[in-house]
Amino acid sequence: MAAASPSLGTQFMEELTCSICLELFTRPKMLPCQHTFCQDCLQDLASRKVPLRCPNCRQQVRLPPQGVAGLPDNHLVTSLCERLQNQATLSGETREQPQSGHRCSFHPSEKLKLYCKPCQVPLCVDCVEEGHDGHPNISLAKATQERRSSAQVLISEGRSILESYSSFIRGLREKEKTLIEQKQQTDNSIIQTYNQIVQKLTEKKDHLLSESQQNYNKNLVKIQTERDRVLADVNELSAACDQAEQELQQGWVEILSQQTALTDIVGKYRGKAAPTPVQTQPAVFQPTDTTVPVLGHVTVQSLPSAPIPAEPAPIPAEPAPIPAVPAAGGTGHHHGNQRQEKPLSQRVTFGQEGSGTGQFQGPYGVAVSDEGEIFVADYWNQRIQVFTLQGTFVRQFPTVVSGEEKMKPYDVAMDGEGNLWVVGVTRSDEFAVLYNKQGRVLRMFGLQKTGRSRGVAMDTRRNNILITQITGDRPNHHGEVLVFRPDGTLVRTVGQQQGMGYPGYITVDGEVNILVSDWI
Repeated sequence: MAAASPSLGTQFMEELTCSICLELFTRPKMLPCQHTFCQDCLQDLASRKVPLRCPNCRQQVRLPPQGVAGLPDNHLVTSLCERLQNQATLSGETREQPQSGHRCSFHPSEKLKLYCKPCQVPLCVDCVEEGHDGHPNISLAKATQERRSSAQVLISEGRSILESYSSFIRGLREKEKTLIEQKQQTDNSIIQTYNQIVQKLTEKKDHLLSESQQNYNKNLVKIQTERDRVLADVNELSAACDQAEQELQQGWVEILSQQTALTDIVGKYRGKAAPTPVQTQPAVFQPTDTTVPVLGHVTVQSLPSAPIPAEPAPIPAEPAPIPAVPAAGGTGHHHGNQRQEKPLSQRVTFGQEGSGTGQFQGPYGVAVSDEGEIFVADYWNQRIQVFTLQGTFVRQFPTVVSGEEKMKPYDVAMDGEGNLWVVGVTRSDEFAVLYNKQGRVLRMFGLQKTGRSRGVAMDTRRNNILITQITGDRPNHHGEVLVFRPDGTLVRTVGQQQGMGYPGYITVDGEVNILVSDWI
Protein backbone atom coordinates (compact mmCIF):
# COMPACT_ATOMS: atom_id res chain seq x y z
CA MET A 1 0.00 0.00 0.00
CA ALA A 2 2.84 2.42 0.83
CA ALA A 3 4.33 1.91 -2.62
CA ALA A 4 0.99 2.73 -4.30
CA SER A 5 0.63 6.23 -2.78
CA PRO A 6 3.06 8.07 -5.07
CA SER A 7 1.43 6.47 -8.12
CA LEU A 8 -2.05 7.49 -6.92
CA GLY A 9 -0.86 11.04 -6.23
CA THR A 10 0.63 11.22 -9.71
CA GLN A 11 -2.68 10.11 -11.22
CA PHE A 12 -4.55 12.80 -9.26
CA MET A 13 -2.05 15.39 -10.45
CA GLU A 14 -2.57 14.34 -14.07
CA GLU A 15 -6.35 14.51 -13.76
CA LEU A 16 -6.14 17.97 -12.18
CA THR A 17 -3.82 19.34 -14.87
CA CYS A 18 -5.13 21.62 -17.63
CA SER A 19 -4.49 20.07 -21.04
CA ILE A 20 -3.77 23.52 -22.52
CA CYS A 21 -1.16 24.97 -20.12
CA LEU A 22 -0.17 21.61 -18.52
CA GLU A 23 -0.40 23.21 -15.09
CA LEU A 24 -2.69 22.66 -12.11
CA PHE A 25 -6.15 24.11 -12.86
CA THR A 26 -6.63 27.80 -12.10
CA ARG A 27 -10.24 29.01 -11.94
CA PRO A 28 -11.46 25.90 -13.79
CA LYS A 29 -14.38 26.42 -16.22
CA MET A 30 -16.49 23.55 -17.56
CA LEU A 31 -17.58 23.44 -21.24
CA PRO A 32 -20.96 21.97 -22.31
CA CYS A 33 -19.10 18.78 -23.34
CA GLN A 34 -18.03 18.41 -19.63
CA HIS A 35 -14.33 19.00 -20.32
CA THR A 36 -12.60 21.42 -17.94
CA PHE A 37 -9.87 24.03 -18.61
CA CYS A 38 -8.37 27.08 -16.92
CA GLN A 39 -10.38 30.25 -17.43
CA ASP A 40 -7.35 32.18 -18.72
CA CYS A 41 -6.47 29.37 -21.14
CA LEU A 42 -10.00 29.35 -22.57
CA GLN A 43 -10.03 33.14 -22.79
CA ASP A 44 -6.80 33.12 -24.78
CA LEU A 45 -8.07 30.31 -27.02
CA ALA A 46 -11.40 32.09 -27.65
CA SER A 47 -9.63 35.30 -28.68
CA ARG A 48 -7.57 33.43 -31.31
CA LYS A 49 -10.05 30.89 -32.71
CA VAL A 50 -13.62 31.62 -33.71
CA PRO A 51 -15.78 29.66 -33.28
CA LEU A 52 -14.40 28.18 -30.07
CA ARG A 53 -14.01 24.39 -30.06
CA CYS A 54 -13.15 22.07 -27.18
CA PRO A 55 -9.41 21.23 -27.39
CA ASN A 56 -10.18 17.65 -26.36
CA CYS A 57 -13.27 16.56 -28.31
CA ARG A 58 -13.39 19.40 -30.92
CA GLN A 59 -17.07 20.05 -30.18
CA GLN A 60 -18.11 23.61 -31.06
CA VAL A 61 -18.83 25.76 -28.01
CA ARG A 62 -21.47 28.52 -27.96
CA LEU A 63 -20.30 31.01 -25.35
CA PRO A 64 -22.81 32.83 -23.10
CA PRO A 65 -23.19 36.65 -23.40
CA GLN A 66 -20.55 37.13 -20.64
CA GLY A 67 -17.99 35.15 -22.65
CA VAL A 68 -15.72 32.60 -21.02
CA ALA A 69 -16.40 34.14 -17.60
CA GLY A 70 -20.05 33.14 -17.98
CA LEU A 71 -19.24 29.42 -18.27
CA PRO A 72 -20.05 27.35 -15.16
CA ASP A 73 -17.29 26.86 -12.57
CA ASN A 74 -16.15 23.30 -11.91
CA HIS A 75 -16.39 23.46 -8.12
CA LEU A 76 -15.34 19.82 -7.68
CA VAL A 77 -12.06 20.40 -9.55
CA THR A 78 -11.47 23.62 -7.60
CA SER A 79 -11.94 21.78 -4.32
CA LEU A 80 -9.65 18.92 -5.36
CA CYS A 81 -6.92 21.35 -6.48
CA GLU A 82 -7.06 23.17 -3.14
CA ARG A 83 -6.86 19.88 -1.25
CA LEU A 84 -3.90 18.80 -3.36
CA GLN A 85 -2.10 22.08 -2.71
CA ASN A 86 -2.77 21.84 1.05
CA GLN A 87 -1.54 18.26 1.13
CA ALA A 88 1.61 19.30 -0.72
CA THR A 89 2.24 22.03 1.87
CA LEU A 90 1.71 19.72 4.85
CA SER A 91 3.92 17.01 3.39
CA GLY A 92 6.64 19.39 2.22
CA GLU A 93 9.27 17.85 4.44
CA THR A 94 8.51 14.41 3.13
CA ARG A 95 8.69 15.61 -0.46
CA GLU A 96 11.91 17.59 -0.09
CA GLN A 97 13.72 15.18 2.25
CA PRO A 98 14.45 11.89 0.56
CA GLN A 99 13.48 8.90 2.56
CA SER A 100 16.12 6.59 3.85
CA GLY A 101 15.54 4.42 0.88
CA HIS A 102 16.19 7.24 -1.68
CA ARG A 103 19.30 6.66 -3.69
CA CYS A 104 21.58 9.10 -5.46
CA SER A 105 20.97 9.22 -9.17
CA PHE A 106 24.75 9.46 -9.80
CA HIS A 107 25.73 6.83 -7.21
CA PRO A 108 22.83 4.39 -6.91
CA SER A 109 24.56 2.47 -4.15
CA GLU A 110 24.66 5.56 -1.90
CA LYS A 111 21.82 7.27 -0.05
CA LEU A 112 21.17 11.02 -0.15
CA LYS A 113 22.14 12.45 3.24
CA LEU A 114 23.59 15.94 2.70
CA TYR A 115 22.50 19.23 1.08
CA CYS A 116 24.94 21.56 -0.76
CA LYS A 117 23.99 25.13 0.16
CA PRO A 118 25.78 26.89 -2.77
CA CYS A 119 24.48 24.41 -5.36
CA GLN A 120 21.10 23.84 -3.58
CA VAL A 121 21.01 20.11 -4.38
CA PRO A 122 20.86 16.99 -2.20
CA LEU A 123 24.12 14.95 -2.10
CA CYS A 124 25.49 11.61 -1.16
CA VAL A 125 28.98 11.11 0.32
CA ASP A 126 30.52 10.30 -3.05
CA CYS A 127 28.98 13.49 -4.58
CA VAL A 128 30.74 15.60 -1.92
CA GLU A 129 34.10 14.08 -2.74
CA GLU A 130 33.67 14.27 -6.52
CA GLY A 131 32.10 17.65 -7.25
CA HIS A 132 31.27 19.49 -4.06
CA ASP A 133 34.50 19.19 -2.08
CA GLY A 134 34.91 22.34 -0.03
CA HIS A 135 31.30 23.46 -0.48
CA PRO A 136 29.48 24.20 2.76
CA ASN A 137 26.78 21.66 3.33
CA ILE A 138 24.34 20.66 6.00
CA SER A 139 22.28 17.59 6.71
CA LEU A 140 19.34 16.95 4.43
CA ALA A 141 16.95 16.97 7.39
CA LYS A 142 18.13 20.41 8.57
CA ALA A 143 17.93 21.85 5.02
CA THR A 144 14.37 20.55 4.73
CA GLN A 145 13.42 22.16 8.05
CA GLU A 146 14.84 25.54 7.02
CA ARG A 147 13.09 25.39 3.64
CA ARG A 148 9.78 24.50 5.26
CA SER A 149 9.96 27.50 7.59
CA SER A 150 10.54 29.97 4.76
CA ALA A 151 7.89 28.28 2.60
CA GLN A 152 5.40 28.52 5.44
CA VAL A 153 5.93 32.27 5.61
CA LEU A 154 5.31 32.61 1.86
CA ILE A 155 2.24 30.39 2.08
CA SER A 156 0.77 32.55 4.82
CA GLU A 157 1.41 35.67 2.75
CA GLY A 158 -0.13 34.04 -0.32
CA ARG A 159 -3.21 32.98 1.67
CA SER A 160 -3.66 36.55 2.84
CA ILE A 161 -3.48 37.85 -0.71
CA LEU A 162 -5.90 35.16 -1.86
CA GLU A 163 -8.35 36.17 0.85
CA SER A 164 -8.33 39.78 -0.35
CA TYR A 165 -8.99 38.60 -3.93
CA SER A 166 -11.74 36.26 -2.73
CA SER A 167 -13.37 39.11 -0.85
CA PHE A 168 -13.24 41.23 -4.02
CA ILE A 169 -14.81 38.43 -6.07
CA ARG A 170 -17.56 37.99 -3.49
CA GLY A 171 -18.27 41.70 -3.78
CA LEU A 172 -18.52 41.40 -7.57
CA ARG A 173 -20.94 38.49 -7.22
CA GLU A 174 -23.15 40.54 -4.92
CA LYS A 175 -23.11 43.40 -7.41
CA GLU A 176 -23.98 40.99 -10.23
CA LYS A 177 -26.89 39.64 -8.21
CA THR A 178 -28.12 43.18 -7.52
CA LEU A 179 -27.75 44.05 -11.22
CA ILE A 180 -29.88 41.04 -12.22
CA GLU A 181 -32.58 42.02 -9.73
CA GLN A 182 -32.57 45.62 -10.97
CA LYS A 183 -32.88 44.46 -14.60
CA GLN A 184 -35.80 42.21 -13.73
CA GLN A 185 -37.56 45.06 -11.96
CA THR A 186 -36.97 47.36 -14.95
CA ASP A 187 -38.25 44.74 -17.40
CA ASN A 188 -41.37 44.19 -15.31
CA SER A 189 -41.98 47.92 -15.17
CA ILE A 190 -41.61 48.24 -18.97
CA ILE A 191 -44.01 45.34 -19.60
CA GLN A 192 -46.56 46.73 -17.14
CA THR A 193 -46.40 50.21 -18.71
CA TYR A 194 -46.69 48.75 -22.22
CA ASN A 195 -49.76 46.70 -21.25
CA GLN A 196 -51.39 49.79 -19.74
CA ILE A 197 -50.75 51.79 -22.94
CA VAL A 198 -52.16 48.98 -25.10
CA GLN A 199 -55.24 48.76 -22.89
CA LYS A 200 -55.84 52.51 -23.13
CA LEU A 201 -55.36 52.46 -26.91
CA THR A 202 -57.78 49.54 -27.22
CA GLU A 203 -60.38 51.38 -25.15
CA LYS A 204 -59.84 54.52 -27.25
CA LYS A 205 -60.20 52.51 -30.47
CA ASP A 206 -63.45 50.94 -29.27
CA HIS A 207 -64.76 54.37 -28.27
CA LEU A 208 -63.91 55.92 -31.64
CA LEU A 209 -65.44 53.00 -33.53
CA SER A 210 -68.60 53.31 -31.44
CA GLU A 211 -68.81 57.04 -32.20
CA SER A 212 -68.28 56.31 -35.91
CA GLN A 213 -71.07 53.72 -35.88
CA GLN A 214 -73.45 56.10 -34.08
CA ASN A 215 -72.68 58.88 -36.56
CA TYR A 216 -73.26 56.47 -39.44
CA ASN A 217 -76.61 55.34 -38.04
CA LYS A 218 -77.72 58.93 -37.50
CA ASN A 219 -76.82 59.98 -41.05
CA LEU A 220 -78.37 56.82 -42.49
CA VAL A 221 -81.68 57.58 -40.80
CA LYS A 222 -81.60 61.09 -42.29
CA ILE A 223 -80.96 59.76 -45.78
CA GLN A 224 -83.63 57.05 -45.54
CA THR A 225 -86.23 59.50 -44.14
CA GLU A 226 -85.60 62.04 -46.87
CA ARG A 227 -85.63 59.33 -49.54
CA ASP A 228 -89.00 57.99 -48.34
CA ARG A 229 -90.48 61.49 -48.36
CA VAL A 230 -89.28 62.22 -51.87
CA LEU A 231 -90.35 58.77 -53.14
CA ALA A 232 -93.93 59.49 -52.04
CA ASP A 233 -93.96 62.64 -54.16
CA VAL A 234 -92.34 60.79 -57.05
CA ASN A 235 -94.93 58.03 -56.91
CA GLU A 236 -97.81 60.50 -56.91
CA LEU A 237 -96.49 62.52 -59.84
CA SER A 238 -95.46 59.40 -61.76
CA ALA A 239 -98.88 57.80 -61.32
CA ALA A 240 -100.64 60.94 -62.59
CA CYS A 241 -98.40 61.13 -65.66
CA ASP A 242 -98.82 57.40 -66.40
CA GLN A 243 -102.62 57.67 -66.13
CA ALA A 244 -102.69 60.69 -68.42
CA GLU A 245 -100.57 58.90 -71.01
CA GLN A 246 -102.92 55.92 -70.98
CA GLU A 247 -106.00 58.16 -71.40
CA LEU A 248 -104.27 60.05 -74.19
CA GLN A 249 -103.67 56.81 -76.05
CA GLN A 250 -107.32 55.79 -75.64
CA GLY A 251 -108.66 58.97 -77.24
CA TRP A 252 -109.03 62.67 -76.90
CA VAL A 253 -112.36 62.48 -75.12
CA GLU A 254 -110.92 60.58 -72.12
CA ILE A 255 -108.06 63.05 -71.72
CA LEU A 256 -110.61 65.80 -71.13
CA SER A 257 -111.70 64.12 -67.91
CA GLN A 258 -108.13 63.74 -66.68
CA GLN A 259 -106.73 67.13 -67.65
CA THR A 260 -108.00 68.90 -64.56
CA ALA A 261 -106.45 66.32 -62.17
CA LEU A 262 -103.15 66.32 -64.05
CA THR A 263 -103.09 70.11 -64.07
CA ASP A 264 -103.55 70.21 -60.31
CA ILE A 265 -100.80 67.67 -59.58
CA VAL A 266 -98.26 69.18 -61.98
CA GLY A 267 -99.07 72.62 -60.62
CA LYS A 268 -98.55 71.32 -57.11
CA TYR A 269 -95.02 70.19 -57.89
CA ARG A 270 -94.28 73.09 -60.26
CA GLY A 271 -94.23 75.52 -57.42
CA LYS A 272 -92.61 73.13 -54.97
CA ALA A 273 -88.89 73.56 -54.46
CA ALA A 274 -86.70 70.76 -55.78
CA PRO A 275 -85.29 68.40 -53.15
CA THR A 276 -81.98 69.56 -51.72
CA PRO A 277 -79.14 67.21 -50.80
CA VAL A 278 -79.30 65.82 -47.30
CA GLN A 279 -76.69 67.41 -45.04
CA THR A 280 -74.88 64.67 -43.11
CA GLN A 281 -72.29 65.15 -40.40
CA PRO A 282 -69.10 63.29 -41.34
CA ALA A 283 -67.16 61.48 -38.66
CA VAL A 284 -63.77 63.19 -38.29
CA PHE A 285 -60.73 61.36 -37.04
CA GLN A 286 -57.35 63.09 -36.79
CA PRO A 287 -54.47 60.70 -35.99
CA THR A 288 -51.97 62.16 -33.56
CA ASP A 289 -48.92 60.18 -34.50
CA THR A 290 -49.53 58.76 -37.94
CA THR A 291 -51.37 59.43 -41.15
CA VAL A 292 -53.85 57.22 -42.93
CA PRO A 293 -53.12 56.82 -46.65
CA VAL A 294 -56.03 57.46 -48.99
CA LEU A 295 -56.46 54.84 -51.68
CA GLY A 296 -56.83 56.21 -55.19
CA HIS A 297 -59.47 55.14 -57.67
CA VAL A 298 -58.78 53.23 -60.85
CA THR A 299 -60.63 54.52 -63.88
CA VAL A 300 -61.09 51.88 -66.59
CA GLN A 301 -62.95 52.46 -69.82
CA SER A 302 -65.36 49.88 -71.16
CA LEU A 303 -63.70 47.22 -73.32
CA PRO A 304 -65.22 44.13 -74.96
CA SER A 305 -64.09 40.74 -73.78
CA ALA A 306 -63.67 37.47 -75.59
CA PRO A 307 -67.03 35.74 -76.31
CA ILE A 308 -68.38 33.73 -73.37
CA PRO A 309 -69.09 30.14 -74.49
CA ALA A 310 -72.50 28.60 -74.04
CA GLU A 311 -71.08 26.40 -71.29
CA PRO A 312 -67.68 27.11 -69.74
CA ALA A 313 -65.55 24.02 -70.02
CA PRO A 314 -61.96 23.01 -69.22
CA ILE A 315 -59.18 25.01 -70.83
CA PRO A 316 -59.75 25.01 -74.62
CA ALA A 317 -57.36 23.09 -76.82
CA GLU A 318 -57.45 25.70 -79.60
CA PRO A 319 -57.14 29.50 -79.45
CA ALA A 320 -60.39 31.41 -79.06
CA PRO A 321 -61.49 33.77 -81.84
CA ILE A 322 -59.76 37.13 -81.76
CA PRO A 323 -62.26 39.82 -80.67
CA ALA A 324 -62.18 43.37 -81.94
CA VAL A 325 -60.79 45.54 -79.11
CA PRO A 326 -61.99 49.17 -79.36
CA ALA A 327 -60.02 52.00 -77.89
CA ALA A 328 -62.99 53.26 -75.88
CA GLY A 329 -66.77 53.39 -75.74
CA GLY A 330 -67.46 49.64 -75.97
CA THR A 331 -69.29 47.48 -73.50
CA GLY A 332 -68.42 44.19 -71.89
CA HIS A 333 -65.47 43.39 -69.61
CA HIS A 334 -64.67 46.11 -67.05
CA HIS A 335 -62.29 46.23 -64.09
CA GLY A 336 -62.14 48.56 -61.13
CA ASN A 337 -64.37 51.55 -60.42
CA GLN A 338 -66.19 53.10 -63.38
CA ARG A 339 -66.70 56.70 -64.46
CA GLN A 340 -68.82 57.99 -67.30
CA GLU A 341 -66.87 59.28 -70.27
CA LYS A 342 -68.15 60.95 -73.40
CA PRO A 343 -68.21 58.18 -75.99
CA LEU A 344 -65.86 58.52 -78.91
CA SER A 345 -67.35 58.52 -82.37
CA GLN A 346 -64.52 56.40 -83.79
CA ARG A 347 -63.98 52.71 -83.04
CA VAL A 348 -60.43 51.37 -83.35
CA THR A 349 -59.76 47.69 -84.05
CA PHE A 350 -56.31 46.19 -83.72
CA GLY A 351 -54.59 42.80 -83.48
CA GLN A 352 -54.75 39.58 -85.40
CA GLU A 353 -54.20 35.90 -84.72
CA GLY A 354 -50.59 34.90 -84.16
CA SER A 355 -47.72 34.93 -81.69
CA GLY A 356 -45.84 37.97 -82.94
CA THR A 357 -45.80 41.45 -81.45
CA GLY A 358 -49.32 42.89 -81.39
CA GLN A 359 -50.86 39.51 -82.29
CA PHE A 360 -53.08 37.36 -80.05
CA GLN A 361 -53.94 33.75 -79.34
CA GLY A 362 -56.82 33.89 -76.90
CA PRO A 363 -57.11 37.52 -75.64
CA TYR A 364 -59.47 36.65 -72.77
CA GLY A 365 -59.23 39.70 -70.50
CA VAL A 366 -58.39 43.40 -70.72
CA ALA A 367 -57.87 46.32 -68.32
CA VAL A 368 -57.21 50.03 -68.88
CA SER A 369 -54.98 52.22 -66.70
CA ASP A 370 -55.59 55.85 -65.75
CA GLU A 371 -52.84 56.75 -68.23
CA GLY A 372 -54.86 55.24 -71.09
CA GLU A 373 -52.85 52.05 -71.57
CA ILE A 374 -54.73 48.87 -72.55
CA PHE A 375 -53.44 45.65 -70.93
CA VAL A 376 -54.51 42.45 -72.77
CA ALA A 377 -54.21 38.95 -71.26
CA ASP A 378 -52.87 36.89 -74.20
CA TYR A 379 -53.71 33.36 -72.96
CA TRP A 380 -51.94 30.95 -75.30
CA ASN A 381 -48.93 33.26 -75.80
CA GLN A 382 -48.52 33.40 -71.99
CA ARG A 383 -48.04 37.13 -71.82
CA ILE A 384 -49.56 40.54 -71.18
CA GLN A 385 -49.47 42.98 -74.12
CA VAL A 386 -49.82 46.75 -73.65
CA PHE A 387 -51.33 49.15 -76.24
CA THR A 388 -52.37 52.79 -76.46
CA LEU A 389 -56.04 53.72 -76.86
CA GLN A 390 -55.33 54.10 -80.57
CA GLY A 391 -54.18 50.46 -80.77
CA THR A 392 -50.44 51.15 -80.97
CA PHE A 393 -48.28 48.43 -79.42
CA VAL A 394 -46.25 49.74 -76.45
CA ARG A 395 -44.63 46.76 -74.72
CA GLN A 396 -45.25 43.24 -73.44
CA PHE A 397 -44.05 40.98 -70.65
CA PRO A 398 -44.36 37.22 -70.00
CA THR A 399 -46.69 36.06 -67.22
CA VAL A 400 -44.04 34.32 -65.14
CA VAL A 401 -44.98 32.77 -61.79
CA SER A 402 -41.54 31.94 -60.41
CA GLY A 403 -38.21 31.28 -62.04
CA GLU A 404 -38.82 30.18 -65.61
CA GLU A 405 -42.33 28.77 -65.03
CA LYS A 406 -44.88 30.63 -67.16
CA MET A 407 -48.61 31.02 -66.58
CA LYS A 408 -51.43 31.20 -69.12
CA PRO A 409 -53.43 34.29 -68.10
CA TYR A 410 -57.23 34.11 -67.92
CA ASP A 411 -57.88 37.70 -66.94
CA VAL A 412 -56.26 40.92 -65.72
CA ALA A 413 -57.39 43.78 -63.44
CA MET A 414 -55.81 47.04 -62.20
CA ASP A 415 -55.49 47.72 -58.47
CA GLY A 416 -55.50 51.10 -56.72
CA GLU A 417 -51.71 51.41 -56.95
CA GLY A 418 -51.59 50.97 -60.72
CA ASN A 419 -50.35 47.36 -60.53
CA LEU A 420 -51.91 44.38 -62.30
CA TRP A 421 -53.61 41.35 -60.73
CA VAL A 422 -53.54 38.45 -63.18
CA VAL A 423 -55.23 35.06 -62.70
CA GLY A 424 -54.07 32.09 -64.71
CA VAL A 425 -52.93 28.48 -64.83
CA THR A 426 -49.57 26.71 -65.06
CA ARG A 427 -49.04 23.05 -65.89
CA SER A 428 -50.10 21.97 -62.42
CA ASP A 429 -51.57 24.88 -60.45
CA GLU A 430 -53.62 28.07 -60.66
CA PHE A 431 -52.46 31.41 -59.25
CA ALA A 432 -53.30 35.04 -58.68
CA VAL A 433 -50.15 37.09 -59.35
CA LEU A 434 -49.55 40.81 -58.82
CA TYR A 435 -47.25 42.44 -61.42
CA ASN A 436 -46.11 46.00 -61.80
CA LYS A 437 -46.66 47.62 -65.18
CA GLN A 438 -43.27 46.38 -66.39
CA GLY A 439 -44.01 42.74 -65.47
CA ARG A 440 -42.06 42.31 -62.23
CA VAL A 441 -43.73 39.90 -59.78
CA LEU A 442 -44.68 41.74 -56.57
CA ARG A 443 -46.65 39.03 -54.77
CA MET A 444 -48.76 35.95 -55.47
CA PHE A 445 -50.96 33.30 -53.89
CA GLY A 446 -52.31 29.95 -55.02
CA LEU A 447 -55.86 29.09 -56.05
CA GLN A 448 -57.84 25.85 -56.08
CA LYS A 449 -57.08 23.86 -59.23
CA THR A 450 -60.36 23.71 -61.21
CA GLY A 451 -59.23 23.62 -64.85
CA ARG A 452 -61.83 26.28 -65.75
CA SER A 453 -61.41 29.88 -66.78
CA ARG A 454 -61.56 32.66 -64.20
CA GLY A 455 -62.31 36.37 -64.09
CA VAL A 456 -60.69 38.90 -61.75
CA ALA A 457 -61.68 42.41 -60.61
CA MET A 458 -60.57 44.87 -57.93
CA ASP A 459 -62.65 46.47 -55.21
CA THR A 460 -60.32 49.44 -54.79
CA ARG A 461 -62.35 50.95 -51.94
CA ARG A 462 -61.76 47.92 -49.72
CA ASN A 463 -58.57 46.79 -51.47
CA ASN A 464 -60.06 43.34 -52.15
CA ILE A 465 -59.44 41.02 -55.10
CA LEU A 466 -62.55 39.32 -56.53
CA ILE A 467 -62.00 36.07 -58.47
CA THR A 468 -64.63 33.84 -60.07
CA GLN A 469 -64.48 30.08 -59.62
CA ILE A 470 -66.37 27.07 -61.05
CA THR A 471 -66.12 23.71 -59.29
CA GLY A 472 -67.74 20.33 -59.87
CA ASP A 473 -69.25 18.79 -63.00
CA ARG A 474 -72.76 18.86 -64.30
CA PRO A 475 -75.24 18.45 -62.76
CA ASN A 476 -73.40 19.07 -59.44
CA HIS A 477 -71.39 22.08 -60.55
CA HIS A 478 -71.62 25.48 -58.88
CA GLY A 479 -70.08 28.89 -59.32
CA GLU A 480 -68.96 31.48 -56.80
CA VAL A 481 -66.98 34.67 -56.35
CA LEU A 482 -64.02 34.52 -53.95
CA VAL A 483 -63.03 37.72 -52.15
CA PHE A 484 -59.34 37.84 -51.13
CA ARG A 485 -57.05 40.21 -49.33
CA PRO A 486 -53.83 41.12 -51.20
CA ASP A 487 -51.93 38.63 -49.00
CA GLY A 488 -54.14 35.77 -50.20
CA THR A 489 -56.42 35.63 -47.15
CA LEU A 490 -59.93 34.54 -48.14
CA VAL A 491 -62.39 37.12 -46.77
CA ARG A 492 -65.67 35.60 -47.92
CA THR A 493 -67.42 33.70 -50.71
CA VAL A 494 -70.52 35.00 -52.51
CA GLY A 495 -72.80 33.71 -55.24
CA GLN A 496 -73.67 30.17 -54.17
CA GLN A 497 -76.82 31.25 -52.37
CA GLN A 498 -77.92 33.10 -55.49
CA GLY A 499 -77.59 29.94 -57.58
CA MET A 500 -74.56 31.07 -59.58
CA GLY A 501 -73.76 28.50 -62.27
CA TYR A 502 -70.91 29.34 -64.66
CA PRO A 503 -69.51 32.78 -63.74
CA GLY A 504 -67.22 34.24 -66.39
CA TYR A 505 -66.06 37.82 -66.26
CA ILE A 506 -66.49 40.12 -63.28
CA THR A 507 -66.31 43.83 -62.46
CA VAL A 508 -67.09 46.26 -59.64
CA ASP A 509 -69.04 49.46 -60.34
CA GLY A 510 -68.74 52.85 -58.68
CA GLU A 511 -71.19 51.84 -55.95
CA VAL A 512 -69.13 48.74 -55.13
CA ASN A 513 -71.74 46.43 -56.67
CA ILE A 514 -70.33 43.18 -58.05
CA LEU A 515 -71.36 42.47 -61.65
CA VAL A 516 -70.78 38.94 -62.96
CA SER A 517 -71.51 37.43 -66.37
CA ASP A 518 -73.11 34.06 -65.61
CA TRP A 519 -74.42 31.22 -67.77
CA ILE A 520 -76.81 29.03 -65.81
